[in-house]
Amino acid sequence: MTAIERFEDIIAWQKARILTIEIYKLFRNSKDFGFRDQIQRASVSIMNNITEGFERKGDKEFRNFLSIAKGSCGEVRSMVTLALDLGYINEQDFHTLSGLSLEISKILHVFMKRLNTDKPTS
Repeated sequence: MTAIERFEDIIAWQKARILTIEIYKLFRNSKDFGFRDQIQRASVSIMNNITEGFERKGDKEFRNFLSIAKGSCGEVRSMVTLALDLGYINEQDFHTLSGLSLEISKILHVFMKRLNTDKPTS
């Protein structure tokens, strides 16, 4: 397996960046400031926890931060569902954001499993 040298090379981080940009664009004019701030924080949390875990350089800590990022994916999906229910977004935006969040969550799950099973080589 090729070692990842920069957090920007992590596919989950790249997709989280896209998700965050889309959330910021969709909710930038929302007058529901509490909702807007919470969904933006949750999406940024995905990116930042991947980054922070990677930069710590230890697999155990990295797994912990990936787990937190995965939890934030769930929070985003929950809030996107609520946004649809409240009429803040349409069905297409719902499916785009929810699908991307679920994809990131699955990538993080596989990544955490690999960190659990990979052994350092000497």
